[in-house]
Parts: sequence; structure tokens; C-alpha cells
Amino acid sequence: MNPSSNVRFDFSGRSAIVTGASGGIGAEVVRLLHASGAHLVLVDLHPEALEALADELGRERVTLVPGDASAQDTIDAAVAEAVAASGSVDLLLPVAGIYPRSTVAETSDELWERVQRINLNGVFKLIRACIPHFGAGSAVVTFASVAGHRGSQLHAHYAASKAGVIALTRSLAHELGPAGVRVNAVSPGTINTGMVKDLVSDRGESMMAQTPLHRFGEPGEVAAAAVFLASDAASFITGETLHVNGGLFMAG
Repeated sequence: MNPSSNVRFDFSGRSAIVTGASGGIGAEVVRLLHASGAHLVLVDLHPEALEALADELGRERVTLVPGDASAQDTIDAAVAEAVAASGSVDLLLPVAGIYPRSTVAETSDELWERVQRINLNGVFKLIRACIPHFGAGSAVVTFASVAGHRGSQLHAHYAASKAGVIALTRSLAHELGPAGVRVNAVSPGTINTGMVKDLVSDRGESMMAQTPLHRFGEPGEVAAAAVFLASDAASFITGETLHVNGGLFMAG
């Protein structure tokens, strides 16, 4: 199932920064935005994967910024490219994140800080850098997780970072709303990507049983929800978290 292949919006003349652009969800976000006419500034730590994605898209309306999405020099380069393309940062979708496995007792200071740096601090720093370049009609879509609402066994560091993203999203919606900038989040459940391969191997059967739709999600389903929130179709939606988890969160 890939609804993003059938969804179209019109982002012609608008710039979009996407981090984690070559990942499972990130690449689907990129494909949908590109098909909808946006000029893309793609950030990812893996240059070869970025190049392959750019080749797939045909290179038109695509600018690549390889690097760590939480590093200030990478952030500054991405913002500059977006502003050069359209005069502003019109759409911002920070997808980049990591999901290492570790109990709280086993989690070192280094691992805890790395997860927060990439999943939360980098999102904060990127949005902060974009604020002077947002205009009325700009939209931010952050990427949370059902773990940020429910907690997550063996991934407390991840759950904490995503809870932070949810709170940051709501706070920014308050701050940026008067300028006409919308800020929302999508909150995926178990999505068929490499990130959750170990989780599905260990607990997939029980998680599917808890999910009312009795299946896992596909990256395109998350992308379609995220791009909807970025679009004018969601022009009166801000400060919201859209759950894309087949009912897992509702089922408790």
C-alpha cells in the first residue's frame, strides 16, 4: 500500500527542506513533495543514498546537502539553499532520527545525548534557524512517534526525545501562529522500515495484535499524512499531532 503515489498537492514555486531524506519515510516524503512541484533541499548523512535519490527524481528542483542534520554547518547550508530557491523557507519536514536499542540501565551518557542530539536538539536547531526565513503560509511538520505518547520498552531515550518533539511542536504553534506559520506533527506507529526491523522481529506479532487494523504501516502512508499537513488543505490546522498507527495508540 502506497497512497503517496496517488496523492498530489501543488507546491510549485515553494521550497522544502527534508532531513533524513534517504530513509524509509524520508524518501517517500521527498517523492511526494517532488511530484507536487516543490524545490527540494535534501539533507542526509549518507551522500551515496542522497545521490541515488536525486538520480531517481531526475535532479530537477533538487539540491543536496549531505551531512549531519543536527550540525549547525549542515543546518545553515540547508537554510541558505532553500532561501536561494524561493526567497523563504516554505516547508520544513525534519524526518531524521535514530532508534538504537538499549535498556535505561545500559544506556550510557553518550548514547542518551546522541539520541537527544539527533532526534530533538537537531529539530530545535533547524527550526530556530528557519524562523527568520518563514513567511505567512509556511508550514513545519515534525515527526514524533507513538513511543513519545506511550513510552517504549528498550527505547526510553527514543521515547523521551519524541515526547520532546511533541511538546516543541505545540509550543512553536503558539509562537509562530500569529505570523501565519503552522506547526504540526505526525506520530507514526510501527512502519515497515529498516529502523524497526529488530522490533518487528522481537515483538511484531504482539504489536500487530494490539493494532486495530492488524497490519503495520507503510512509509508512503506516513508521507501522505505529513504532506497533507504541510499543504494548504490543512490551512486551519496547527498544534496538532496526527496519529498514523493503525489505531495502536487508541487501543492503548
